[in-house]
Amino acid sequence: MHTDNHTRHATPDKDAIALLPPFERLGLDRITLITTGAQAREAMAQLAHAPAWGFDTESKPTFHVGEVSEGPHVLQLATPERAWVFQLHDPACSAVAGELMHLQGITKAGFGLGDDRKRIIQKLGVEPVGVLELNTIFRERGYRKDMGVKGAVAVLFHQRFIKSKKAATSNWANARLTEAQLIYAANDAYAAIRVFDALR
Repeated sequence: MHTDNHTRHATPDKDAIALLPPFERLGLDRITLITTGAQAREAMAQLAHAPAWGFDTESKPTFHVGEVSEGPHVLQLATPERAWVFQLHDPACSAVAGELMHLQGITKAGFGLGDDRKRIIQKLGVEPVGVLELNTIFRERGYRKDMGVKGAVAVLFHQRFIKSKKAATSNWANARLTEAQLIYAANDAYAAIRVFDALR
């Protein structure tokens, strides 16, 4: 078996994380909801200047065996300053979202992206370029388990990343997203770019 000289680090557990002060999330003033092609183009102009984005998607949960998700319904991209939440109902908006995922020279960093990648290929018809799975970096640095966003924020910032279970399992295919959904979606991507920056 291959052994390396790296020290092995434990991933902090729920109880340890619960004691940490909260990670400051983006408020609605720094989150832009994108529903049309025109809005998406505007977002693209702003995003194109960044060297890297935090990235995630949300799909309507499936509750039945064999039920295939039609997702992603939402794509989130973030810089260290703000986040854009793209609803993928409008084909013009989806087309720009596809272009964004295919842009060369920009790192798209996130956690647990295997599913997201497959769904983007199916839904947007593009192969995402420059995707970076942040769990891989933690593994290279000697962390055994998948870190996930909560573990990463705890290790790097000594803070607790708050994730609403209710928002996580909500209906992401809704025509109107709630404020709680916007904050949840945006901050998944925002935390990813903050982690990416801290790891560099």
